[in-house]
Amino acid sequence: MMKQVSLVSYQCKFFLLIKLLLLSKTVIAEPRAKTVLTTCGHELEHNTTIFVPNFVATMEKISDEMRKTGFGTAIVGTGPDTNYGLAQCYGDLSLLDCVLCYAEARTVLPQCFPYNSGRIFLDGCFMRAENYSFFNEYLGPGDRAVCGNTTRKNSSFQAAARQAVLRAVQDAPNNKGYAKGNVAVAGTTNQSAYVLADCWRTLDKRSCKACLENASSSILGCLPWSEGRALNTGCFMRYSDTDFLNKEQENGSSSGNVVVIVIAVVSSVIVSVVGVTIGVYIWKQRNIQKKRRGSNDAEKLAKTLQNNNLNFKYSTLDKATESFHENNKLGQGGFGTVYKGVLADGREIAVKRLFFNNRHRAADFYNEVNIISSVEHKNLVRLLGCSCSGPESLLVYEFLPNRSLDRYIFDKNKGKELNWEKRYEIIIGTAEGLVYLHENSKTRIIHRDIKASNILLDAKLRAKIADFGLARSFQEDKSHISTAIAGTL
Repeated sequence: MMKQVSLVSYQCKFFLLIKLLLLSKTVIAEPRAKTVLTTCGHELEHNTTIFVPNFVATMEKISDEMRKTGFGTAIVGTGPDTNYGLAQCYGDLSLLDCVLCYAEARTVLPQCFPYNSGRIFLDGCFMRAENYSFFNEYLGPGDRAVCGNTTRKNSSFQAAARQAVLRAVQDAPNNKGYAKGNVAVAGTTNQSAYVLADCWRTLDKRSCKACLENASSSILGCLPWSEGRALNTGCFMRYSDTDFLNKEQENGSSSGNVVVIVIAVVSSVIVSVVGVTIGVYIWKQRNIQKKRRGSNDAEKLAKTLQNNNLNFKYSTLDKATESFHENNKLGQGGFGTVYKGVLADGREIAVKRLFFNNRHRAADFYNEVNIISSVEHKNLVRLLGCSCSGPESLLVYEFLPNRSLDRYIFDKNKGKELNWEKRYEIIIGTAEGLVYLHENSKTRIIHRDIKASNILLDAKLRAKIADFGLARSFQEDKSHISTAIAGTL
């Protein structure tokens, strides 16, 4: 159940810092982690209870291989719930750059959920997940070219680009699917056309060549623009007038000792960088906190959890919800799915499950915990705790048996249960909750997402405001606050 203070709070603090670092855009090398294109499937996942752990396990298995070779495949599950995954870094990336690029891909691709498939092309790596075996596919209906549109090049550059692309098509199939190079632009002294081509390592030579021939035809259609990328099912190709290629080590990759040295150096660098980054992060946040009230960073969240004993074990919540069984699903909103759970002592709870945390959803998670843990009112839903050190971020609330107001006012039959007296009480209760947030709480708060689905009803149909992911605090001496447009439907 709930844990007492220091040890768990320290662990939660550590994991929050690491999550925040992994979700940041800061890089320490040139992993070319810019997203070129993300494409999601069209089929909704039919069984999220099985899909989510299978997907996470697939990504973990691939991650282990990426750290060793810059390439990985994984198959997890059985029957229609099987998850197939593939990821590959382009041939000029170092192992360290590759790990960083894969980390970004792994953060972005889950945004395809609740669709059960997707692929993402970054400038340094590729990743794909499906519910069928796609490893031998090399062409598909989603193949396309992405052209630069800022600079038009002359005929001399176009000729050099064509030569570089065609050379890569010939060389790559005989070089484990990888080729890079440059061709000087005639009549110039320091201008070249640069190219990179890479086939996924699951393809044979014939399939690789067919993919690159198709890609070259697409990419050359980008001329006379200064840059073009071909994003194919089985390969990636890019040309540019700027040198985007990473420099490879002159001695090549011999084996054995070199690999050990690389791993040792990379490990040391990662440890050092994480240590320094954590130090810089804490220093910056302490300075920011002096200037800004109500910040929602990981430091403040960890302190909030410690002071309020809000920590839950992930395993406790997993058991309480029967591994997030579909029968316990209460509803789904813009920021997560809510499940009913029963703790070992018989208490009923509601668990909000944020399947995956991109940067924005991580911030919403921190924001919701910070704000709702600092307020208490009869017309606000009560936060019981959270889990932040497991594979997913979870929020735990009091269970309200009548769920949300929208189930009543948009249903003719259930709407009959709300006479005008009850409706009036719900309106007054909601208003009292908002007045408390705006005027009477220690930190003045604006909710920014009031709607029927965020008004929950207890056993006596009393209103309780929920979902504080978009809420913002503001200073006591201010009567207005300006924010970006926010809200969900």
